[in-house]
Amino acid sequence: MKNLRSGLLLATVLLSSSLQAMDYKVSTYTEGLDHPWSMAFLPDGRMLVTERVGRLRIIEADGSLREAPVGGVPEAFVSSQAGLMEVALDPDFASNQQIYLSYAYGDRGANNTRLARARLVDGALQDLTVIFSALPAKAGTSHYGGRIAFLPDKTLLLTLGDGFDYREEAQNAANHLGKIVRLNRDGSVPVNNPVINQPDAAPEIYSLGHRNVQGIVYDSQLNRLYSTEHGPKGGDELNMLEPGKNYGWPLATFGVDYNGAQISPYTELPGYEPPLLHWTPSVAPSSLTVYNGSKFEQWRGDLFVSTLAERSVRRIRMKGSMLAGEEVLFEELDERIRDVRGGPDGALYLLTDSSDGRVLKVLPAE
Repeated sequence: MKNLRSGLLLATVLLSSSLQAMDYKVSTYTEGLDHPWSMAFLPDGRMLVTERVGRLRIIEADGSLREAPVGGVPEAFVSSQAGLMEVALDPDFASNQQIYLSYAYGDRGANNTRLARARLVDGALQDLTVIFSALPAKAGTSHYGGRIAFLPDKTLLLTLGDGFDYREEAQNAANHLGKIVRLNRDGSVPVNNPVINQPDAAPEIYSLGHRNVQGIVYDSQLNRLYSTEHGPKGGDELNMLEPGKNYGWPLATFGVDYNGAQISPYTELPGYEPPLLHWTPSVAPSSLTVYNGSKFEQWRGDLFVSTLAERSVRRIRMKGSMLAGEEVLFEELDERIRDVRGGPDGALYLLTDSSDGRVLKVLPAE
């Protein structure tokens, strides 16, 4: 594994962001959203979009925004980074209409990340059930993670944050801070979770030693699981996730604290997994996807990372299983990009993070 990671790192160089605007065109698909956070494509051509302020919206197949939000959405704690986050469809959505929502629960003095599932029926949620609540509840309004991915066995992964002021807890296997958890779709714990037999370990843990993971994707072509997480001042990471592994935060990091203080003298340590890539200065990676669409043949199989601070999307080129370079895309938009997804129509879709947020649609230039 170390040799593979070294090869990946050596193969990765930042390429010029010279992809010309003539190679693609960006249009506004939907507007009028308040800090949109996540999107999911429904089988009938519609789209679900979460707004961090606590609303779930339906976008019709023609791109128009349904005026009334989806009913029955659980109340989220909304403050700073806290709010309604991911929406994801169950792998069997066509037959069960189940969706999953991640959101912050609690209040300023005691809060964390929660996961609920419900059925989407006629523009409202029914049979809402909370299936997981990250513990402990902590103070503050930062670092909730919140992204969801499904594995081939249909278990789900939920990314979590370290709560910002609790970074040492990312190394404490007794709680959920700074972890990624793996759950069955009803919220129960899979019997083959990697730390389930370790004394005093939270049985839901899939991996640990994370800061604030806001990107996760399973690449079915390579049978690999990737994540991106925010560093502090620098040290953002792209990781290849493996069950039970420790990704080092805050013992090993390329980042420094916001006041310039050293967090750790180590960028790597034995027994901890180094990142495939790190970004210093910080780009603030906010989501992650693999593009497998039909519109951009040259992009197929590549990783796409939306960013907030850099106001871009990083295309991470793949050559087989190797990282083969990066391109910085969509800087001309000058927008904080919260989410990036490949649509069922082959287009690439972006969410802009603002009080007048938009869904943008990217297609090849004619």
